[in-house]
Amino acid sequence: MEITYHDHEWGVPVHDDRVLFEFLLLEGAQAGLSWSTILRKRDAYRAAFSGFDPEAVAAYGEHEAASLLENPGIVRNRLKIDSAIRNARAFLRVRVERGSFADYLWHFVDGEPVRNRWRSARRVPASTPLSDRVSRDLKRRGFNFVGTTICYAYLQAVGVVNDHTTDCFRHAQVCVLR
Repeated sequence: MEITYHDHEWGVPVHDDRVLFEFLLLEGAQAGLSWSTILRKRDAYRAAFSGFDPEAVAAYGEHEAASLLENPGIVRNRLKIDSAIRNARAFLRVRVERGSFADYLWHFVDGEPVRNRWRSARRVPASTPLSDRVSRDLKRRGFNFVGTTICYAYLQAVGVVNDHTTDCFRHAQVCVLR
């Protein structure tokens, strides 16, 4: 599962708001857990969170939040569930302001992915000045579970940053994508 994710999704530049919301929700859910745990639960998250439709999730109330707490297919953590709903609402506010969440996110890098050239995975940082800026701005806009480490993982996942190592076959492939 992780190999397929790496080989086909991780680091590919994403400009689709629904996919950007999906990864934002999943990265927040992953906090303190392994990514493999979240990947195994991804289909359950998709079903539980209305296909990662930010409008639908933003409309969730107490009844839906309570129902999610009973769903064994997802991480049943009240703070993370409340965060997903809160972040959906903040996500929609950003879309109203910027036209799309993609436009907002990609403005941090002037529309061009950061193409790092790490020779070893040990060299890849957990956060950067870019993730610090994105994290601060998201928090200012009302998002939570968006600390700098989560933000960096998010930026990597959605291809704003290419952190495939130079010996990885995906490094060069992803470099040509925008």
